[in-house]
Amino acid sequence: MEDIKVKVNIDDKLYLNTYNVDTVSHLEIKDQSICENCNEKTCTFICPAHVYEFKDGHITVGYEGCLECGACRIACSRDNIDWNFPRGGFGIQFRLA
Repeated sequence: MEDIKVKVNIDDKLYLNTYNVDTVSHLEIKDQSICENCNEKTCTFICPAHVYEFKDGHITVGYEGCLECGACRIACSRDNIDWNFPRGGFGIQFRLA
C-alpha cells in the first residue's frame, strides 16, 4: 500500500471559518510602549490567524479573525494583552460536523 501525503495550507483552512463580528474588540494591547520595546514580538507569529501585526512602530490587532485559542495571552512574556472571549453570539462560529 502506498503512503499518500497531503499538504494542508493553514490559510486555505482559515478561509473556511465564519465569524459573527462584533463592533467591540475582545482583544486589546494594554500598553503600546511595552510592545515597541519588545524584541520578540511573539504575538505576531504565535497566533495561527495572524491577528497581530507590527506595523508603523506599533502592534495592530485584527480581532475580527481571532480563533479564540488564547495562544497570544499565554505567549506574551510581558502580560500585555487583555484577552477576553467575545460577547455572547459573537466571534468565530464553530460548526459541528
